[in-house]
Amino acid sequence: MPKGMLKALIVLGCFAAASKIAPAQEVVHALTGTISSVDPSAKSITIFTDRHTESHFKDLTSSKVPISFDKKIREDATPADAFKKQGAYVILFYYGGGSGQTAVAMRDLGAGPFTEETGTVIKFESRDHSLSVKDASGVVQSFKIAERTVAETGVGAEEGFKFQIQKGDQIRVLASSVSGNPTALFVSSM
Repeated sequence: MPKGMLKALIVLGCFAAASKIAPAQEVVHALTGTISSVDPSAKSITIFTDRHTESHFKDLTSSKVPISFDKKIREDATPADAFKKQGAYVILFYYGGGSGQTAVAMRDLGAGPFTEETGTVIKFESRDHSLSVKDASGVVQSFKIAERTVAETGVGAEEGFKFQIQKGDQIRVLASSVSGNPTALFVSSM
């Protein structure tokens, strides 16, 4: 067997062994809504989402679960087991699906006022940290992207300056006025 082929097989074998040993990481996603109930004894949280559904989550009590969660977002959020504000409007960070959803953390968005825009991206300037969206009636709304903006992407929740979207993407933007400028707090694909 040629030396090059042997080296390739050894490297491939190491990767295969490492993939069997390394535990899979849970990817953390995000959604917005109002906390309906927090039950510390049951370690559960119920949220009425902005998509008009009620969702139930276990709260993350075991830090032994390996998760993929943006460091800056994590630092700016309250761990799920420490969050007690029933009625708060939040970004909820979670992993899992169906009855296995687990809340990791929450960011309280405060009292608002908030605006919501759903439409098509017509312009995204990552350098200028701006985004323009055209709604179904043809009205264009522009938003600043801030460091605290959270984007729900296909690979989980990302902080504002990292995420990328394309012209033509269908998105939902939750925004608030910051220093007189409409600023995206949360962006998600439709």
